[in-house]
Amino acid sequence: MRDNTTVTSATARPRNPAHPVRPRLIATDLDGTLLRDDKSVSRRTVAALAAAEQAGIEVFFVTGRPARWMDVVADHVHGHGLAICANGAAVVDLHSGRETAGSTGGAEGTGSTPAGAGTPNTEGASGASGAGNVQGGGGAGSDEGQWFGGHRFIKIRPLARSRALEVVDVLRSAAPGTSFAVELSGGLHHEPTYPPLHLEPGESIAPAEKLLSEHSDVAGQPLLKVLAYHPELAPDDFLALARTEVRERATITRSSPSALLEISGAGVSKASTLALCCEERGISPAEVVAFGDMPNDVDMLTWAGTSYAMGNAHPAVTAAASGRTAGNNDDGVAAVIEQILLNR
Repeated sequence: MRDNTTVTSATARPRNPAHPVRPRLIATDLDGTLLRDDKSVSRRTVAALAAAEQAGIEVFFVTGRPARWMDVVADHVHGHGLAICANGAAVVDLHSGRETAGSTGGAEGTGSTPAGAGTPNTEGASGASGAGNVQGGGGAGSDEGQWFGGHRFIKIRPLARSRALEVVDVLRSAAPGTSFAVELSGGLHHEPTYPPLHLEPGESIAPAEKLLSEHSDVAGQPLLKVLAYHPELAPDDFLALARTEVRERATITRSSPSALLEISGAGVSKASTLALCCEERGISPAEVVAFGDMPNDVDMLTWAGTSYAMGNAHPAVTAAASGRTAGNNDDGVAAVIEQILLNR
């Protein structure tokens, strides 16, 4: 259950208060954090993000959303920075915008690469046990990238299909009644009993074992995460059970109020991918301010030098963050950014 207490102040102490550091990067979750409950971005928040960038502070959106659901943010906030999507499994360049009909990129979901672009950093796509580390560069300004679903992917940290099949088998046994979906770089595909939140163009409906087969129709697309839904278990109980049974095979978290788990490659998380992107830019954790509201944000909030739980955050998030701000409907992120800029 989420704590809905409204907090009007926006203060936090850096984890090393003896050595205050001016922020160089803001990392914010979207749903329940930057976005209001109606999925809109307030004018105050748009202005605060723009002011941060004008002051030389980079803005990263760090979300469990897939790249194809980022348009609502890119449209409202003018394509700020990078988006770390699918809980760290992909880094998408928002500055490049969507692929246009006249570009040299391939059709949606094909994964073909436009002229002049290389391939994204990938690891674990051929049956490796996980994708804990991404090698090489690939920042927003590089020529590296690959188009999927009209978006340019800078990094991909996939979940190996062989490991995903193991996880599906374990969870079917540990929690009978679980249904699955697979999130690929080009779209979502799911089992007949899985309750999709959105109708997906081109989706396939089949057992997870078939969707994860190397011989499936979508085998050529990187696997970003597996979704597991249970109709009866409490969300935190399902998460605890899955982590106990799956162990080191994968990273498991959740961001939904329902019993919907998000399963990524071992070592892949919002925090680990954010850390890679910051290392490439010479940005230390102490120079990062992070915001979040749900369990998939906990590692990121712990890693960042200064972090804020939203007033509507899950108790585990409130415990992990170094500070607390107002809820997502009350411009909690904007309030902190305004204070940061005032103190510069």
